[in-house]
Amino acid sequence: MATESPIRQVNEALDAQRSSVEFGCAHCGLPVPKGLISPGADKQFCCHGCEAVYAVIHQMGLDSYYRLKQRQGAQTQPARTTGAGYVAFDHEAFVTRCCEDRPDGLRSTAFYLEGVHCAACLWLVEKLPGVVPGVVESRLNMHKSLVGLTWDPKQVDLSKIASALDSLGYPPHPARDVAAGAMVTRENRRELVRIGVSGAAVGNAMILAICLYAGYFTGIEDEYRMLFRWVGMGIALVALVWPGAVFFRGAWSAIRTRTPHMDLPIALGLAAGGLAGTVNTLRGDGEVYFDSLTVLVFLLLVGRAIQRRQQRRAADAVEQLFRLTPVSARRVDGETVAEVPIEALEQGDTVELIAGESVPVDGEVLYGGSEIDESLLTGESRPVGVTAGDRVHAGSVNLTSTLRVRVHATGERTRVGALMSLVEESTRNKAPVAQAADRLAGWFVVTVISLAAVTFAFWLWRDPVHAADHTVALLIVACPCALGLATPLTLAVAIGRAARRGVLIKGGAALERMARCGTMLLDKTGTVTLGKTTLVHWFGDEKVKPLAAAVESHSSHRIAGAMIEALGIPDHGGEVADVVQSDTGGISARVNGQRMVIGSSDYVGRCAPGNTDRGWVNDHVKQITEESLTPVLIVVDGEVKAVAGFGDAVRPDAREAIGALRRMGWRMGMVSGDHQAVVSQVANGLGLSPEDTHGGVMPEQKVELVRRYNKLGPVVMVGDGVNDAAALAAATLGIAVHGGAEASLAAADIYLSRPGLTPIIGLTKASRQVIGGIRRGMGVSLAYNAVGVSLAALGVINPLIAAVLMPVSSLTVLGLALSSRAFMSDGAGGESGDISGGRGDEGDKP
Repeated sequence: MATESPIRQVNEALDAQRSSVEFGCAHCGLPVPKGLISPGADKQFCCHGCEAVYAVIHQMGLDSYYRLKQRQGAQTQPARTTGAGYVAFDHEAFVTRCCEDRPDGLRSTAFYLEGVHCAACLWLVEKLPGVVPGVVESRLNMHKSLVGLTWDPKQVDLSKIASALDSLGYPPHPARDVAAGAMVTRENRRELVRIGVSGAAVGNAMILAICLYAGYFTGIEDEYRMLFRWVGMGIALVALVWPGAVFFRGAWSAIRTRTPHMDLPIALGLAAGGLAGTVNTLRGDGEVYFDSLTVLVFLLLVGRAIQRRQQRRAADAVEQLFRLTPVSARRVDGETVAEVPIEALEQGDTVELIAGESVPVDGEVLYGGSEIDESLLTGESRPVGVTAGDRVHAGSVNLTSTLRVRVHATGERTRVGALMSLVEESTRNKAPVAQAADRLAGWFVVTVISLAAVTFAFWLWRDPVHAADHTVALLIVACPCALGLATPLTLAVAIGRAARRGVLIKGGAALERMARCGTMLLDKTGTVTLGKTTLVHWFGDEKVKPLAAAVESHSSHRIAGAMIEALGIPDHGGEVADVVQSDTGGISARVNGQRMVIGSSDYVGRCAPGNTDRGWVNDHVKQITEESLTPVLIVVDGEVKAVAGFGDAVRPDAREAIGALRRMGWRMGMVSGDHQAVVSQVANGLGLSPEDTHGGVMPEQKVELVRRYNKLGPVVMVGDGVNDAAALAAATLGIAVHGGAEASLAAADIYLSRPGLTPIIGLTKASRQVIGGIRRGMGVSLAYNAVGVSLAALGVINPLIAAVLMPVSSLTVLGLALSSRAFMSDGAGGESGDISGGRGDEGDKP
């Protein structure tokens, strides 16, 4: 036996050492797969996208991006580039719809960017003016992944700017309603200015108040006392007239429209305190309350800003709805195929669809045959075959072959566009739950004014000298600032804690709805089930698994992908040859000289006759079919060796979670676009009632179904797809689950970032704790007002003590909000609002 060459031994040793070392990608830092390692190269990359982006960044001289990213400790994320030309962005129709021409000749627009995740991305995107001539400004909002661009259209086309962003690893998508976004930005700035001014007023007023309080006990010269009072009055008047004016405008609006709300009693208390302090300053005698007034204006503005931020977050989410379909299409004009924006298409045009692309329009197939994934619209996980004459809808995905489609509708006139319009309409028409504080406002104002009149009349008869002081003290101490802060502060704390635990809540009304019992409808595909094809059963010889995986690795079919995901790609599956893939349900090949056939019973019956009639094969095929799964037979050298079952498996926690929610008082149901038999099969396994199980329901029908249940009481809809979006918006409360489509996230009131139904158990418990905390805060506030008003009316407290007690009550409510245990885990199985849910049988009904 000849010995191996020493050089060959050394080379093999070096190869083994090289394969055992894990290289990090030079761009994103992720491990480089063994097959992509380039021997001898200084830089290794995990994918071609990272390699392309690294080259562009290096070529542009922006290598500081990597140093900044390393200092930030940013998460690793591979780069994604599309290589698109974005020529549709230069089309006149696109410019008219999505861009804004400025008086100075410049042009501006906004893009949503993929791949933004850290401060280094912010730095890189905002360096765009230095690397693309003609770009004047590039400002990135990291929270929204929204970049605002300003450029000179005479120097550079928008397509070149978009391509530059794409080459940096941030594929752009147009953001619509740029003018409306600019208006919201201006309002945000005005709100911040008001809070800043009121905060500055608080700081200065408190310094002056400390001087006056110190002089009250130790004595102070009159000229300094008057100076501090006059300066304090000026600061307080600025706080009341500028940032505090929003409360007076709201109060005047309430009077004009005869719809009392919290601004009315708040304005009354602020006006009483400000007027009394001003009069006493002008008189040079009596108490002033300027420090308390400025503190209250500041706290109330902060509470209002928190509420408006939640409302704007919901409004911003609706903008995501219109990113579901492509912004451009390839229009066919004779022999010419040109990319144009969707706005340039007209009814009757012909567009070309390549495999893997989203369908941009509603239309009719003119040429070609393919499979279409309509799960975005219908929720049905199985692709649908289409040929000439069949209808296709925008938002679907062309899976296998090139198609040419005649345009019937575009944009908002498509089926998905109509669904999104229905979402917007339902969101607008969904009346927010009125807060108890606002419901009390009308009675509160009448009661306070009546008590003030009685107090003034009583003390005018009893002690005319102090009648005005006691009345002012009553008006000041009755200011319902704590009542106005109880709800927003408690909600802000709860929503912030929930976000840190992966539960995103758009507003306090969602928690109030979740705390009540009613009907909970669950979408099947992706919510109750995993939402993808998986290997559920394998009956037969385990030894043929590597052979089957080796054959299926040569197929792009979804069943093949599921098998490879379950079995893995074998390192030594054997040599595969003579691969033949059929459009009628199977694949055949030779592996190590053995002929293998994998496919449906019909396909195997044609390729290997006589194998499908065996008893054990028929029994397993029947069992798989009864479970609404797809049977696949594996044949080796003419003999069936195994039967596999593929389908959309039910989530492991579904049955237990549904049972726990039912014990908490929910009526549970299921709704799906899948066939009724499939839905009933899943529902039976989960113990759901047949009368609350609905299959074959289209998106428009889901809305009607939700509205029918709404007549019986509150309805919570839980879903994850575009086909659920309209129903989520129409329900009393919509919950989007982990992995959901952007439209469902936009339409929903609550988003759960953890998969499965178990987090809904903890969400219900935490919501009830939050509402309980709000009620406690409002109770404390009302009790404080009742005691304070009584003491003021009896003359026990004077205006100075009333002014001190007013902010103290607000701080008490803040303490109660911070002490809430909602959405805080202590490992007790959900006792403190843990969203993991625990056993799910400990939540009390409200």
